[in-house]
Amino acid sequence: MVLAAGEGSRMGRAKQLLPWGETTVLGQTLRNLRQSSVQHVVVVTGHRAQEVAAIAGQADAEVVHNEAYAEGEMLSSLQVAVAQLPPSCPAVLVMLADQPLVGPQIINSLLAAFEAGHGQLIAPVFEGRRGNPVLIGRRYFQELLALPRGAAPRDLLRRHPDALHLVPVDSDAILVDIDRPADYEAHRPS
Repeated sequence: MVLAAGEGSRMGRAKQLLPWGETTVLGQTLRNLRQSSVQHVVVVTGHRAQEVAAIAGQADAEVVHNEAYAEGEMLSSLQVAVAQLPPSCPAVLVMLADQPLVGPQIINSLLAAFEAGHGQLIAPVFEGRRGNPVLIGRRYFQELLALPRGAAPRDLLRRHPDALHLVPVDSDAILVDIDRPADYEAHRPS
């Protein structure tokens, strides 16, 4: 599940639509997911929904629109999408649209930890710092859907620290968001 509904207020423009090599920030994030073992990709749109949906369509991803994207931040997008998942979906990997540096190997390591039975809450860690994406198992979907407005998905993880399985990774990509112009300039491909 790729959260791509944001307005990019700190960036001053829709960061998911910024150029990234021969694609966009979102396009690269989707490419990384498609090169991983992820079975089904859902992109949550909001701000500039038509443009985001077009990129999602090029990657053969399902699109879900969050009408309340401007009010609910990241949580409302995640709740809208999780509420529409089929009962057969065992877990959701929550990926941020502005994480084009998180490659397929990192994604696969989280999926492998879930498949190996290491729990229903799984997150990557680099040098002691937890990052994104995060995998949330079906066991926690109802609790996620019940989080109040103003909460964040990380609040779910904080409620269950003993259930959170951390997967060490060898890249700080899990800590990098393209939030501000300086972030974009520092990380975008030349």
